[in-house]
Amino acid sequence: MREIFAGLPWWVKWVAVPVIALAVFGGLITTVVGFVIWVLFKALIFVALVGGLIYIVRKFMSNSSSRSDW
Repeated sequence: MREIFAGLPWWVKWVAVPVIALAVFGGLITTVVGFVIWVLFKALIFVALVGGLIYIVRKFMSNSSSRSDW
């Protein structure tokens, strides 16, 4: 592989090849990045909902235990 790129100008190695790679695999890269962001967003929503549920249950349990003391 190095022998193939050895005789080429710098702009072919550092500009043309990455641009061609982005043109060919751009849709795939966009799909993968979008999927990762979607999964992270869903995980964040899950953590927020579980945290809110735990907060509400603990609040309810502490209120009900203080009422039983009366």
